[in-house]
Amino acid sequence: MSGAASFGEWLASGLIVLGASFALIGSWGLVRLPSLMERLHGPTKVSTLGLGAILAGSIAFFQLVKGEWTTHEVLVSLFLFVTAPVSANMIAKAHLHRLRQGGQPGPAGTPAAPSESSDWATYEAPHEGTPGAFADE
Repeated sequence: MSGAASFGEWLASGLIVLGASFALIGSWGLVRLPSLMERLHGPTKVSTLGLGAILAGSIAFFQLVKGEWTTHEVLVSLFLFVTAPVSANMIAKAHLHRLRQGGQPGPAGTPAAPSESSDWATYEAPHEGTPGAFADE
């Protein structure tokens, strides 16, 4: 066992620490943010990036230090980056649907009802005369 760490070990360590930091920040956002729509950003954005960096660190370690190529990390990354946005989108749509059916509104208020030409999960941005319209404009 040599005393000096190789470049691959430093790179893998840095990516794992970076990923763990992102995952910690995402977890903190999940606990601290007030509404469901705001809480979605923690696990879907920051934690996904954190887990991606951890998996990249694992790939770097096994490729550069051990000299082995594994596809496990690539498959996990692919699954993560495909399913996280889809699940966040479905949670947001279900939340908007529940609010429109009379659920308890969050800090942003109750979303406006969809127009006749839109689907149940389409969210219309606030404009003049709707709840949530910006008074300064």
